[in-house]
Amino acid sequence: MKRLFGILAAGLLLTAVAACGSSSDSSDGAATVPPRLKLTVFAAASLKGTFTEIGKQFEATHKGVTVTFNFAGSADLVAQIQQGAPADVFASADTKNMDKATSDNLISGTPVNFAKNTLEIATPPDNPAHITSLADLAKPGVKVVLCAIEVPCGSAAHAIEDATGVKIKPVSEEQAVTDVLGKVTSGEADAGLVYVTDVKGAGASVHGVTFPESTKAINTYPIAALAGSKHASAAAAFAAYVAGAKGQAVLAAAGFAKP
Repeated sequence: MKRLFGILAAGLLLTAVAACGSSSDSSDGAATVPPRLKLTVFAAASLKGTFTEIGKQFEATHKGVTVTFNFAGSADLVAQIQQGAPADVFASADTKNMDKATSDNLISGTPVNFAKNTLEIATPPDNPAHITSLADLAKPGVKVVLCAIEVPCGSAAHAIEDATGVKIKPVSEEQAVTDVLGKVTSGEADAGLVYVTDVKGAGASVHGVTFPESTKAINTYPIAALAGSKHASAAAAFAAYVAGAKGQAVLAAAGFAKP
């Protein structure tokens, strides 16, 4: 009888241990479920609106993936990548800065061109300096803001100056096109050279002045997965999505031209 009781007691003990083990396994299992894959995209400042929308669409069709962005001037982004900043995808506002990343073996595969953009003059809504042409930006007393020459929008502006002979003396040079736009919308500048897409995205907060000389410098935007990405497949998928039909639809709606 005592032996039977001992066997039953041992059985109950094993059952209790098993039950605890099952509960622990369940808890551990929930705790060890892989977190959402975080894809980090470094993208030119002029892509903020479109890429934010594309990121949401990509997340909706790629369950388990969260897309985070670092928007800045392309030159600054390349410098960050060169210094080891963790990123999965790079989208530049020009081929020059993408070439820098490629020559440093930071790119995986071949970059794909996905859009084109041209410059437009942005002024405050009331256009206080009465800007109607590129030549007006060179008039004495007109406060003009440009991108710095190492930034794609600045490089394009200088190319237009060289091609036309119009020499602009900016009151400041910014590191991103969004900073130029900010100076205009705040009233700190009479005008700034930004992209067509920036003027469209700013809506009523700016007045846009197109000028035929803008065709002298058209920026091509390339995108590529980065060699240091820990999520190579997801990075390649995002780049392909941007270049694909759905990504192109978002870009076209914002005023970007086809590559």
